[in-house]
Amino acid sequence: MSKIRKYTTALSVAVAALAGPALAEYPEKPVEFIVPWPPGDLEDVLTRMIANDFQETYGVPAAVVNKPGGGGGPFPGAIEVANAPADGYTIGSFIIAVPVVGPTIGIPELNPDPFIPLGNFLTYPFVIAAAGDAPYDDMEGLAAYAQENDVVLGHFGAPLVPTQVTMALASEMGFSYASDAPFDALDCNTLASGDVDVINTTLQLILPCLDNVKVLASIGDERISLTPDTPTVAELAPALDVALWNGLFVHKDTPVDMQEKIIAVARKTVMSEEAQKLAAETGALVYWQDADAAADQIAKDIETLGTIAQMLGN
Repeated sequence: MSKIRKYTTALSVAVAALAGPALAEYPEKPVEFIVPWPPGDLEDVLTRMIANDFQETYGVPAAVVNKPGGGGGPFPGAIEVANAPADGYTIGSFIIAVPVVGPTIGIPELNPDPFIPLGNFLTYPFVIAAAGDAPYDDMEGLAAYAQENDVVLGHFGAPLVPTQVTMALASEMGFSYASDAPFDALDCNTLASGDVDVINTTLQLILPCLDNVKVLASIGDERISLTPDTPTVAELAPALDVALWNGLFVHKDTPVDMQEKIIAVARKTVMSEEAQKLAAETGALVYWQDADAAADQIAKDIETLGTIAQMLGN
C-alpha cells in the first residue's frame, strides 16, 4: 500500500472516530402520548387516532397513556412530559389549562412554562348542565333559583378555565354557588346521583343521557351544533369569551425536525374523514391550528383569564 493511500485510510478512520456513531433517524423507539385525564373523552379519542396513525406512518409503537388526577394541579401528566427528555418520545395532549393556568398555581415543573405547542386540534363542546328534573331551564332560571336555594356545582378543578368561567358567569348574573366539588369525571351518573346540582363538562360525557338533562349554556364563542338553541356564555357575558381547546405539546428544547414529524401525522389525522365524523357526531370542532396560531391563542387566553380573575377577586 502506498504512503498516500495509507495516509488517506488513516485520515478517514480518524474522522469517523471524531464524528462518533451515526444518529438514528427519529423515531426509532416507542412513543408515548400523555393525556392527563381518564380515557373516553374527546381529547383521548382523538389522541388515540393520532397515535395509531403515528405508529402506521413511522413503524414504531405509539401508545396513549392516561395520567388523571389533580384537576386543580399538580397535573401529573403534564409534569411527566416536562420531566421527560426533550427527544420527541413523550408528547403531551393538553387542555388549555396546562399552559394557561399551570404556570400560575405553584407547580415548579410548569413555571416557567416548559412546553412549546405543536398545534391545537380540538375545541370542546363544553357545557353547563343540570338534571332533567331541575326546577329551572336556563341560566336566568338558575340565577333566580339560587337566590333562595343552595346549588352545588361539580367541576374538574377549581383553577381550571371552565370552572373559572362558570363561577364568573354566576357572578355576572348576580348569584353564587353554595358549594362546589372537583371530580375526575362528570357524566350522566354524576347528575343522576344527586351529588351535585349543576356540572360543567364536555357534551361528549353526557351524550348518552342528553335527552334527560338540561343544557343551560355552552362555553365558547359559538353555539354547539347539537344544542343550537342553547346560548353561549359569551352571549350572556361577552367578557367571558374563551374557547376550551386541546393541543399537542412537547418540551421546548425538542429538535424542530422531530416536531415536524409529529405535526405532519397529527394534522393529517384530525382532518381525516374519521375525525371529522366524530366532530359532527359530538358537536366538537376538530381542526388543525398551527404552532404560531396556537401560541397566539395561549397569549390571548392568558389575558382573558386575567380579566376573569379580577372579576372573581382572585
